[in-house]
Amino acid sequence: MFEGLARYCELPFETNLSYINRNIDKGLIPILSHEEITDYQTIPFQIKGKTLFVLTADPNNHNTVGFLSRRFEVDDVQQIVITDLDLMKISQELNRDTLLDNAIHGLLYLNPSKSANKVVSVPQLIFGIALIAGIAIWLSLNAGSFLVAILLFMQIFFVIPVLFKFTISLHGFVKYRHQPNINSPVRCNEVDLPVYTILVAVYKEAAVIGKLIQSLKKLDYPEDKLDIILLMEEDDKETFEAAKIEKPPVNWRFLILPNSIPKTKPKALNYGLRFAKGEYLTIYDAEDIPEPDQLKKAVAAFRNSGDDNYICFQARLNYFNKDENFLTKMFTLEYSGWFDCLLPGLDRAKLPIPLGGTSNHFDIMKLKQIGAWDPFNVTEDADLGIRASTEGYKVGVIDSTTYEEANSNLKNWIRQRSRWVKGYIQTMLVHSRNPIKTIKAMGLRRWLSYILLIGGTPASFLLCPIMWLLFAGSLFLPIFKNLYIPTPLLYLTWFNLVISNSLVILISVMGLIAKKHYDLIPFTLLCPLYWLLQSVGAYKGTWQLLTKPFYWEKTTHGITKYNIGQQQSLIVDKVCD
Repeated sequence: MFEGLARYCELPFETNLSYINRNIDKGLIPILSHEEITDYQTIPFQIKGKTLFVLTADPNNHNTVGFLSRRFEVDDVQQIVITDLDLMKISQELNRDTLLDNAIHGLLYLNPSKSANKVVSVPQLIFGIALIAGIAIWLSLNAGSFLVAILLFMQIFFVIPVLFKFTISLHGFVKYRHQPNINSPVRCNEVDLPVYTILVAVYKEAAVIGKLIQSLKKLDYPEDKLDIILLMEEDDKETFEAAKIEKPPVNWRFLILPNSIPKTKPKALNYGLRFAKGEYLTIYDAEDIPEPDQLKKAVAAFRNSGDDNYICFQARLNYFNKDENFLTKMFTLEYSGWFDCLLPGLDRAKLPIPLGGTSNHFDIMKLKQIGAWDPFNVTEDADLGIRASTEGYKVGVIDSTTYEEANSNLKNWIRQRSRWVKGYIQTMLVHSRNPIKTIKAMGLRRWLSYILLIGGTPASFLLCPIMWLLFAGSLFLPIFKNLYIPTPLLYLTWFNLVISNSLVILISVMGLIAKKHYDLIPFTLLCPLYWLLQSVGAYKGTWQLLTKPFYWEKTTHGITKYNIGQQQSLIVDKVCD
């Protein structure tokens, strides 16, 4: 392709990277930033007199020639054509340390208070010590009144977040049911479509990488306007070899990340962002099957929103292996309630939306402006959605679903859940460092929503086993009377436990109706058991926050018994119908 382009432009074509590396004038590189190299698809090679020789993957671009003439103060620019992959490799090698540093510390440099590189800030630490001291004094003076107060506080923080989620989900359910033509296909002039970057961060995903490539080939978007970057770690040779075997199209680029700590998905995404060519960008995970018209729906959402403050549109997530076992059924009803009711409800109420880990569609320029992802936050997606809100941007939802592999293995599920809860607590701590400033930026109503959703979710998981213990204890009142717990407080626990679990069941029922998964409705009665299971992951995640806060619990994919290729075909056929 690039050789033919060079012949057409009557320019030399070079493929010998050893020759380029030996002869390139490295003193010219700092004159252009990596972003400018990516934007103009050009690297300075040599200067001879008043002539600048450049390596380019976009020859005869008059804007580029004019820009380089001014920047380097030369009379003439001579171009040597190379492939875009070679240009990326050269730029990556020449800017290796800078790229890696920015991928890890970019947000920290831009806005230190919004980075989770420290678990707690100094003021938060002082507040925590003062709180513990106050509790100790209270206990020494009157342990009984403290126990009553803390149990009453638990009641409030257990039931209020669930009531909030139910109310918002009901709004989202009504919106979903009454929105006209919700599944109508997007028709647009493909000539006017922008370049769209897709970042796929993979690690130890050799088993599913081939299915991912086949899935993204089915996207209904012009191939010449797709910029797909596969992000792989330096020590993951297996995934690299498996990806090569699939022989992906020419619009795919393989980007190998230097081995470094933290080894997290957000660090990889930050690294890949520096090479993105698109106006918009989305993320997919290794096992994802997006509906083919999703990118077009995202473009339409940005262009038709009538509001330049939108930074992102989140697509729905659900699972293709919902019927595999108990875990996949429960995971499906949880996601149906979250993505098909709760998030649309937040969108309708104009409240902050915590993003999912995949299928979030960004305006690239705005994403860069707020510092992109936080590599130290293990739930970088939720954090980014809240941070966008604090910066005055909006997040919306689009009616398109990406199907994933539901976790069907209990140990694997707990690892995933513990990381999510740990990340939610990280996000809560980060955006509570200066609550007054955050309230002013978000507004009181939006701030309360963030507190109830981001803080309330892990809190309800952590409190759930305690509530059940209190309920069980209420059946043996003499034991609890010796602990000075008033009987009405035990009955309140019983009442709140019933109400909260009933609301969770109703949220799940609404999500399943919205998704038309009617066969799973009977399983909503098992939500109380699933809630307790989530508590196991929550306690593990909380412990890890104290012991290894930046450790990324790897979720293993490709363990389903379902044929992913067959699921791809079924989903594509369903959308086309």
